[in-house]
Parts: sequence; structure tokens; C-alpha cells
Amino acid sequence: MRTSEISSRPADQTGQLVPRHVAIIMDGNNRWAKRRGLPGPAGHRAGVEAVRGVLRACREKGVEVLTLFAFSSENWGRPQPEVRALLALLSRYLRNEVRELHKDGIRLRFIGQRSRFSERLRRLMQQSEQLTAANTEATVVIAVDYGGQWDIAQAARQLAQRVLDGELQPAQITPELIDRHISISDLPRPDLCIRTGGDARVSNFMLWHFAYSELYFTNILWPDFDEAEFACALADYSQRERRFGLRDAPDLTAGGGVNA
Repeated sequence: MRTSEISSRPADQTGQLVPRHVAIIMDGNNRWAKRRGLPGPAGHRAGVEAVRGVLRACREKGVEVLTLFAFSSENWGRPQPEVRALLALLSRYLRNEVRELHKDGIRLRFIGQRSRFSERLRRLMQQSEQLTAANTEATVVIAVDYGGQWDIAQAARQLAQRVLDGELQPAQITPELIDRHISISDLPRPDLCIRTGGDARVSNFMLWHFAYSELYFTNILWPDFDEAEFACALADYSQRERRFGLRDAPDLTAGGGVNA
């Protein structure tokens, strides 16, 4: 088990336990727009406002890492006007928001494939990462053209190449070694995954990472998921007893691990 999976969790001023890493599947933008007689892109634009609110709440609560599922590998199969609108919105977000994130000391990172994006968008992503690389207040991870199965497969390819190169024996491949080749392996694993929109599944998101994550599903559509709704998710999480496969829950509040 990775040390970061069993490290201590911060508590807010009320004593409520706070996850170090929250991952969110932001679902319901299109339905939100449809219910209001608006085109789909309007829902995605409203979703950006929800991102701002949740990011504020994370900073106030002391959440260290926020990972957002912005564009899945399967999203390429959506109607092309919607795909173009999503990518244009991502470009606009990077142009308009990154300098503000940088001023607030937030590091921005991306996970997923980048080869299918335009050169311009890839350059924006790279510049955003470079600008914010040294920031330490918090980390925002944006998953784009990402799939959990792809993530595991790319880790397997790296290890297979090392075997072919004679650097590694198959018997040396362990879960811990695979873990080091999975995306954002240097960050704490997600303590909490939130999915909005009413569906109760993880939809190929961070499959390796979610081994011991707590899952929280809500019917609230993403554009309506405000700071109050986020607080409800954190309150629910604070009541969970996390055992990490053990009979008794490890003491995570005193900075100790399973052997503390």
C-alpha cells in the first residue's frame, strides 16, 4: 500500500476530517442546458462556474489536490459540434484562468493522451504546466482524453519495454512498480470521488487510483453543484470509516499509518 494512501488527513476548524485529494466526474452539463431550452455548450459554460466554486471551497477546506474529469477518451465519439465546443471551452479556460491560478499559488497538471489535440491546445497545456510548476498551495489536475484503462495499459507498455530492454524481469513486476508508472503517481491517491448527475458509476475514470477511494454520488447536475453541495459531500465523507482492506481502520488522524 502506498504511504500516501494511509497518510493523515487534515481536519477543518470544526474538526471534520477533510480529504487530501478529491476527484470529480462532472456530469450533467447537457441535461442542465436542455432543461432550460439552451444549447449544450451553454451547459458546459455553466459548468466552468461550478469549477470555480468548488476550487474556492477546496482552498478554504485545505484540500490539497482536486482532479477534474474534463474530457474522456470516449468523448471523441460525441457529435463533432459538441466536441469542438468542449475543446474551445478548454482553450478559453486556459487562456483566461491560468494566470489567476498562478497568482493563487495553484499548480496545474494534465493527465491523458495529448496527441489527438491541436498543436495550439497542446502548447497551451504545456505553458500552463510550466508557468505553475513551482506552486505549492494546491494542485489542480485536469484529465483530458483520459481513460482509466488507457492509464493502466500505458503503464504496462512502459514495463514491457523495460523487460525487452533487459532492465527488468517479469517476476519483478509488482503492484507497487505498476503504481509508479500510473499517471500522477507522485500525488496522494484520491480519498473521495464525487460524481454528479445521478449515475452511480466511475465511467473508466482513474480505475487504478480508486482502489480504496470513497465514492459519493449525487443527483445534482454539475452546473448546480455549488459550494454548499460540496460541503455536503465532505460531511458525508467525514462519517466514513476507511479500513483500506484491514479489519480495523488505521489511525489516520494522528499522522500514523497502519503500524502506528
